[in-house]
Amino acid sequence: MNKQKLITLFARLGARNPEQWAKSQLGGNISQLARFLFLRQAWKLVVSPDDRTWIQMQANTGSSAPGSAIISALKRLREVGASEGDLTIVVRVMQWRLLSAFCYLLDDPGDLEDEVKDIAWRLFEVNKDGEPKAVIAGLHESVLDAEPSGREMRP
Repeated sequence: MNKQKLITLFARLGARNPEQWAKSQLGGNISQLARFLFLRQAWKLVVSPDDRTWIQMQANTGSSAPGSAIISALKRLREVGASEGDLTIVVRVMQWRLLSAFCYLLDDPGDLEDEVKDIAWRLFEVNKDGEPKAVIAGLHESVLDAEPSGREMRP
């Protein structure tokens, strides 16, 4: 794919800096398109800055369902004056931190016990047959580049 087509594709897919993503893919032989798409999909799992529907969804969780401890915690926080906006900021930042740590974990399993320290994992782009085509490494470095609001977790 030529540079202009790749830039257009990145832009259509929602990349904030489509030229930079395309240049890196073409110049560095890095699968930036797969990298961007993974991060774009991952960010869809993070509460958006203006979304408050997640609060009501939590309130509708059954009282014995896994994670139902959030119901009473949210209720107590609201009773002491925490706004839905502030709660959303706290949740969003913590989800971003988890996403960043998870992406780092894909490259580095951390300190493992001696008997399993040779185990590692990676994220790969795969071909149509499901066979590894290209490793997607250093994903944590691009987490904020793919953050949909463009604010990079700032106010």
